[in-house]
Amino acid sequence: MMNRDRIRWGIAHIYSSYNNTIIHITDITGTETIARSSGGQVVKADRMESSPTAALMAAKKVAEEAMEKGITGIHVKIKAPGGSNGPVTPGPGAQAAIRALSRMGLRIGIIEDVTPIPHDTCRKKGGKRGRRV
Repeated sequence: MMNRDRIRWGIAHIYSSYNNTIIHITDITGTETIARSSGGQVVKADRMESSPTAALMAAKKVAEEAMEKGITGIHVKIKAPGGSNGPVTPGPGAQAAIRALSRMGLRIGIIEDVTPIPHDTCRKKGGKRGRRV
């Protein structure tokens, strides 16, 4: 009886920028890829790649694939471009992707932000006097 409702965990790595959303599901160690998709694989227009609609469709595709392989629960790691030059806030597709994953019947465990944050590293682009417009 105990084994019946055991959750098989995976990790959903969601990279969400203002240009695209990439959803990549791995096993719990993070080494074995189970399923992956991106906004660009599910929509035709380039400007639609980062939209919540594209993220939703990509998430559905990935969730189906993962559930076929026996994954029933996922921990979510959200990543924005970050670093020394990118925005630290995730793009519009991140929330839509999580919502779609939970709606597909996957149990959601921990949601964490893994955006790279610089600890005073590379110099920002734009030169000494900044970007002159």
